[in-house]
Amino acid sequence: MKSWLRKNPQVRTIRVAAADLNGQPRGKRVPTRFADKVVEDGTRFPVSVLNLDIWGEDIDDSPLVFETGDRDGVLKPTERGFLPMPWLEAPTALLPIWMFREDGRPYDGDPRHALRAVLDRYTAKGWTPVVAVELEFYLIDDSGRSLQVPVSERSGKRRKGAETMSIRALDSFDNFFTDLYDACEEMDIPADTAISEAGLGQFEINLMHGDDALRAADDAWLFKMLVKGLARRYGFAASFMAKPYDDYAGSGLHTHFSVLDADGNNIFDDGGPKGSDIMRHAVAGCLRAMPDSGLIFAPHANSYDRLVPEAHAPTGVCWAYENRTAAVRIPSGDHKARRIEHRVAGGDVNPYLMLAAILGAAMNGMEDGIEPPEPISGNAYALDLPQMPTQWDAAMDAFEQSDEIKRIFAPELIRNFLLTKRQEAHYMEELSEAERVEIYLDTV
Repeated sequence: MKSWLRKNPQVRTIRVAAADLNGQPRGKRVPTRFADKVVEDGTRFPVSVLNLDIWGEDIDDSPLVFETGDRDGVLKPTERGFLPMPWLEAPTALLPIWMFREDGRPYDGDPRHALRAVLDRYTAKGWTPVVAVELEFYLIDDSGRSLQVPVSERSGKRRKGAETMSIRALDSFDNFFTDLYDACEEMDIPADTAISEAGLGQFEINLMHGDDALRAADDAWLFKMLVKGLARRYGFAASFMAKPYDDYAGSGLHTHFSVLDADGNNIFDDGGPKGSDIMRHAVAGCLRAMPDSGLIFAPHANSYDRLVPEAHAPTGVCWAYENRTAAVRIPSGDHKARRIEHRVAGGDVNPYLMLAAILGAAMNGMEDGIEPPEPISGNAYALDLPQMPTQWDAAMDAFEQSDEIKRIFAPELIRNFLLTKRQEAHYMEELSEAERVEIYLDTV
């Protein structure tokens, strides 16, 4: 880590940042001359900082604040090390960190540690998840009274409608996307294909698959920071909020995963198109935990505007082969790459909690050897299926009462997340829809 700074003497300051429960980066600005101390000793800030609400306020009844004297946690660098922050004017480096207790134990309320704990269950079996994510987002001109697509840098005009998989739509923001891909190279974020999506000014970029799920979550977290920061340099916003426009599709964060055994074999592969028995157990685990995980996949008030029928977001708990109306899809293609696509999460999720929920549920299903229902065919929206929670409070209740969630997440994280969401729900009731959009546009 120290060698990175020596190779980049132009860097003037560093940021040290950890993800809170909402996925917001929380941390400090540090002069580069004190960087060695941070690398060697870490830094400190209150444990309660990882349990703030979406506005960055303390949770009123949190036991982490006054009951404990608002005590510190110790934050240490992750294995990612220093990264450039290409969206800032001054040369700056980001050092991702995560929280530990004073005695060196991981802090259970840290979402990155929540994912690590799930991955430890895979490691104990000699298994390695291979993960890829697809992130949808909107480019938005929010300078006026209403949201609209930014002016094209090529034509000087605004698009009036969606242009699904349109090359012209991509070319309209060519300089932005060129700079974005260059920045991903600098930050070692494996950005792959970009497409224009179904919404007004909506795009999707896939991050390449890899056999380090913790790094995949890091990549998604960093990518969201980068896209939002770079867009502001161009004079518009980029938002991963679940549903910025009533009349257009919301933004999802789809996850593809398979599992390798100790010899590098894909345990979901049975040599044919159907997938192995253990793949079906993983599917069953994902389906069983899905309604109770709704608060992870739809964590904000705006999230539930996306989860409506026939709006390109799955609402029924089901699975299928090569069917994008299903919540869990088994893509076609080479049997050696047989995998599960989990399509429920919105773009506004915390990537660490999302992957922990998906991989933890799959592991529960594989450990229990449970079977899923028959895969559906046709339009999932037209079928009589168990449904995802459609209200925020119902999702909170299901999350709190779930035995499946208790198998995946530590009690402290469950408690803290519920406290955060209930405080946010209380204050969101006092806001207009425009005020809600304003807070979510830049944060999530």
